[in-house]
Amino acid sequence: MKQHRTCAIVSLGCPKNLVDSERMLGLLNLHGYQLQWEPEGADVVIVNTCGFVESARQESLETIREMVDLKERGLVGGVIVAGCLAQRDQFRLLEECPGIDQVVGVFGREEIVQVAERLSNSQASERGLFPPVAAKALPDSDRLRITLPHLAFLKIAEGCDRLCTFCSIPSMRGPYVSKPIEQVVAEAQQLAADGVRELILVAQDTSFYGLDLYGRAELAQLLLRLEEVPGVEWIRLMYLYPMHFTDELLDILGSSRKVLPYLDLPLQHANDTILRRMKRQVTRAQIERLLDRLRGRIANLVLRTTMLVGFPGETEPQFEELLDFMRRWRFERLGVFTYSCEPNTPAARLPDHIPSEIAQRRRDALLAAQQEIAFAWSRSQIGKHLDVLVDRELPGEKNVYLGRTYADAPEVDGVVYVSGEGIQPGRIIPCEIVAAKNYDLIAAYANSLAQRS
Repeated sequence: MKQHRTCAIVSLGCPKNLVDSERMLGLLNLHGYQLQWEPEGADVVIVNTCGFVESARQESLETIREMVDLKERGLVGGVIVAGCLAQRDQFRLLEECPGIDQVVGVFGREEIVQVAERLSNSQASERGLFPPVAAKALPDSDRLRITLPHLAFLKIAEGCDRLCTFCSIPSMRGPYVSKPIEQVVAEAQQLAADGVRELILVAQDTSFYGLDLYGRAELAQLLLRLEEVPGVEWIRLMYLYPMHFTDELLDILGSSRKVLPYLDLPLQHANDTILRRMKRQVTRAQIERLLDRLRGRIANLVLRTTMLVGFPGETEPQFEELLDFMRRWRFERLGVFTYSCEPNTPAARLPDHIPSEIAQRRRDALLAAQQEIAFAWSRSQIGKHLDVLVDRELPGEKNVYLGRTYADAPEVDGVVYVSGEGIQPGRIIPCEIVAAKNYDLIAAYANSLAQRS
């Protein structure tokens, strides 16, 4: 094999897809490929696609066409398309974009080296790889990470057993498969040894973790084990379905030294009729009982959620109920999506689809109401002393850095502008919040303040 070949990747979609990208890069790196950040000049370019909704598919297709264009201009060696859109459309992608060299399904990522070698060996007769759904969770060790060096996403399960009527993920990612606790801990130890201080746990449904493997939800036990990993200082939980919150889990969330009081809890809606049509398997009353328990037992809790408006049959009163629900519970973080009609999903066959302009109006109204809540929360932080994980220096500014508090997941939440001397990215430092700017906070490094006093 030719040594020191180069590879580049464009990773689209969710953090779970990002983990897959890092695993593929790690495998390529172990076999002599060197990562470069820009695709131009690379021997191999991988586009790891998202197929979740129509807008994501269009973004994936546009990116594929850009890479194929670079290849046709002689600026890259070959183009491999991987991920969810590849799994969904398979060989149809080759018909739509004939310049693609290889298409690899979700479960073919472990063979990415062999696929890449097909390009150099001119094995044009084999252009696709679509292994069956994995019977057990794939390993995510030996990743070549493309996030900031001090944070990493840790995938604890693959696939999904939920049958939400609007979602096509189970058809692309297969059924829910938990990683054994020992495997997750080993991967966390490897990440910590590589300098990771913040672990962000992800799965399609993290609260379901362990049910398939152990016969009961074991997120609480997993968190206890991860707390003991040296070097890890923050553990953040994302994508918790509003079920399987045991007292044991709540105790850990309320008392942990490392698990942050931050929960990402996608709820989608609050009206019982819509929840039933979505097959969410929870009612508004059950959701509110859970929110009461969480707010009552976890000090300084920050809740992130997502809502879906414009679902088929959603009436104006049902939307108003969702709006009132959101105003009542005052989620610190909230995102809103308009319904996307996904082919071959049960929701696509439902009657009374909502016109896009109505769905967009409802989204805008929900976001406007949420903005008031989020801005008020930001202002309420002024004067508090909070730990900030410093991500990087702000370009063009002296002694000003970008960081995040426990309330801020990377990329989806706000940031903290920190000023002070002696600050190093990757460290968690004590800060005083001195001002708020919309979704973001402005802080001073407490040590700098002490030195000036």
